[in-house]
Amino acid sequence: AIQPAQIASTRAGGSSCQSSQLMARTYAVLACAWTASALAPTRRVHSRTRGRTAPQLTMHDYDYDVVIVGCGVGGHGAALHARSQGLSTAVLSGGDVGGTCVNRGCVPSKALLAASGRVREMGDAAHLEAMGVTLPGGVTYDRAGVAAHAEQLVNKVRGGLEGSLGRLGVELIPKFGVYKEPHVLDVGGGETVTAQDIILAPGSVPFVPPGVEIDGETVYTSDEGLKLEHVPEYCAIIGSGIIGLEFADVYTALGAECTLIEALPKLMPAFDREVAKVAERLLLANRGVDYRTAVFASKVTPGILGEKPVVIEMIDAETKEHVETLEVDTCMVATGRVPNTKKLGLEEAGIETPRGFVQVDEYMRVLDAPGGAVVPNLYCIGDANGIQMLAHTASTQGVSAIENICGRAHVVDHESIPAACFTHPEVAQVGLDEEAAAARAAEEGFELGKAVSHFRANSKALAEGEGDGIAKVLFNKDTEQILGVHIIGIHAADLIQECANAKAAGTTVRQLAFTTHTHPTLSEVIDGAFKECVGMHSH
Repeated sequence: AIQPAQIASTRAGGSSCQSSQLMARTYAVLACAWTASALAPTRRVHSRTRGRTAPQLTMHDYDYDVVIVGCGVGGHGAALHARSQGLSTAVLSGGDVGGTCVNRGCVPSKALLAASGRVREMGDAAHLEAMGVTLPGGVTYDRAGVAAHAEQLVNKVRGGLEGSLGRLGVELIPKFGVYKEPHVLDVGGGETVTAQDIILAPGSVPFVPPGVEIDGETVYTSDEGLKLEHVPEYCAIIGSGIIGLEFADVYTALGAECTLIEALPKLMPAFDREVAKVAERLLLANRGVDYRTAVFASKVTPGILGEKPVVIEMIDAETKEHVETLEVDTCMVATGRVPNTKKLGLEEAGIETPRGFVQVDEYMRVLDAPGGAVVPNLYCIGDANGIQMLAHTASTQGVSAIENICGRAHVVDHESIPAACFTHPEVAQVGLDEEAAAARAAEEGFELGKAVSHFRANSKALAEGEGDGIAKVLFNKDTEQILGVHIIGIHAADLIQECANAKAAGTTVRQLAFTTHTHPTLSEVIDGAFKECVGMHSH
């Protein structure tokens, strides 16, 4: 593994970095006596001025210690950690504070899921009657009100994110940065911004397959769908990943019919197969959602709402022969995301980006080609490097990049980062699925262990009327180390964190089996699985 001194030696101006760290430590001591505003860095003005001049906190001639291109969750996380380390920091937001997650992803989708989930629950008369509750007249919803709930949440979270940067002394510049050469970014208008180190965090954009025509109204991506400008009577969703499943959850709760179109032979390719089968029953079959697998939507022609249907022509994924034409009110394209790197200027600077993905090493340092040389003082985090396209992964990578910039070697343990799908019920996972775990066991010569517990045996789940679901633990029988955990059930997204933390810390299933979980809570579902791993019984 590379040592901190080696990281510093590969950076241009390594001695300046050491001086920067010394100065940062000095200011950290003074921080208890100075106000935060007194410590806030000010960029040294070049060419066309913007701001004020002031003594630099670091001993180099660049505007900042760190400049981050992109202000999503990854860029925000990197900026916060940079300031905690005393580094003068600027973020080039490109006018998109919050990025995809806050404005067009995680945040508004959770608002829609929360509202539509209430409609689903309150509309389930049998579920309510089992608890002695009736709702005369049924439940109704206001589409505009649901959409406004999502918009208000976005505005609140975005404002909080922007405010946190300002309070910590991060300079937020509403321009996009184009990489020119080490330390230099072109921000347009003949102006450049320079930094000792640059972090690229431009995020991603929806992928639209060839043959699909987007009009933003009848054929659209998640960007438009999250505005909830209408609820279709019949919607086709291309893709059965997390985005597609969450929108199917929202739409069916609000009364729409849905059809999923998946190019791969099996639905929900990102899920463990056993969990996917349970999800198919709970999220699709029980709600009348039908699907097509192993087919491509080769041509999608927009329609006119209320007048003309959207026409979807499908071909066999292998033979490419036409198999079906489907007419629907709307079509949502949820076929994944691609890196937002076209405007970064990397190719012009001699940096290869296969399929748009920026190549990085384990320290988040940019490589000039796959397996190539390290580009000095340039890092890339989040969706743009394609390692793991999750918002919280981007933030973790941002913190890691700053650690490496400061000369403290840090590598992200991506296999211990959890992921979740916020359907009702939720699906969550961390580590390897059963197929990958079996392959690793065969390759490394150990015996694979597996334990499954059920929500139907949990008192709290039964009290909520939510007994559907399982938790599965995969582990190395020789070392008792966790390989993967997969959960489908109420609040699975919260339950997975205990498992992710345990995996990251190297806690064994035996150690976990002897920990105490509060009764009665959903966490006992996990407790039961850990106990089963070592031959103990919880029921």
